[in-house]
Amino acid sequence: MTRLAALVAALLVASGAAAQPAYPKGPVRMIVPFPAGGGVDAAGRILAQALSENIGKPFVIENRGGANGNIGTEAAAHAAPDGHTLLFTGAGLVTNPSLYKKVPYDPVKDFEPVSLMALGPNILAVHPSLPVHSVRELIAAAKARPGEIGFAGAGSGSTPHLAGELFNSMAGVQMVHVPYRGSGPAMIGLLAGDAPVMFIPAISAGPHIAAGKLRALAVTSRERLAAFPELPTVAESGLPGYESAQWYGVLAPTGTPPEVLDFLNARIAAIMRTPQMKARMVADGLVAIGGTRGEFAAHIRAEGEKWARIIRASGATVD
Repeated sequence: MTRLAALVAALLVASGAAAQPAYPKGPVRMIVPFPAGGGVDAAGRILAQALSENIGKPFVIENRGGANGNIGTEAAAHAAPDGHTLLFTGAGLVTNPSLYKKVPYDPVKDFEPVSLMALGPNILAVHPSLPVHSVRELIAAAKARPGEIGFAGAGSGSTPHLAGELFNSMAGVQMVHVPYRGSGPAMIGLLAGDAPVMFIPAISAGPHIAAGKLRALAVTSRERLAAFPELPTVAESGLPGYESAQWYGVLAPTGTPPEVLDFLNARIAAIMRTPQMKARMVADGLVAIGGTRGEFAAHIRAEGEKWARIIRASGATVD
């Protein structure tokens, strides 16, 4: 009986060991190519915590800010392709190659898409001193006053800046970009009425709209936001086809084994489908995605082509 018990115990141990996944073998580093405290960092920390809990191994955020995301992105591109170093980033991955004369990575060749986590639409808002109450009225005012109405942006090439340039291009107007050193100063300029228009990340706009300090006109996403169901989209408010949003996603260095990429994609998709994560996304003004790797690859290509056209037309540069 003693020998039998020992044999059963050994078989159970062997069975348990065999059931342990080959990946990850230890902590997984998620490089965020921006300083702590920003939108990309906040979204990355939400996902890292969820992955740690879901997989049972630590997913650790490493902030490698600098050069509008280029420094951290380069570090991730050159990391060992074993799945233990990932890149968590946003739209800057595909806009930087058009904003800089040269970037130290190729967003398509140097990375394997893992999963698009979420979209972060903006809210088109105006200072109450600007007498417009709809997208159509803003377009009419901008056409009547070409080059006079300013829109705040968090620096050249930022998502709020490019959202405004896309609006200019599609509406045939000439609102003027007023660059600030970050989203915080841009918000201050908007609230003061110095730049009376801004395409604000939804997560930042809510309190100011509720307090009556800003007037919301529309959301920049394809569909209405659950957090602001009363707000129409820009597209349904007079500018058909308009869509602009920050996005957040996970990529891995080229050469990472497909089974690792598929494993991570499946886990992220499952996480983003949970009621808890969906509720968290709504509260933060985000839209949960978590689609396939192929869908994320197509999104990266489409976003790169779209914003390259807008950047060329606007003359935006950070060099």
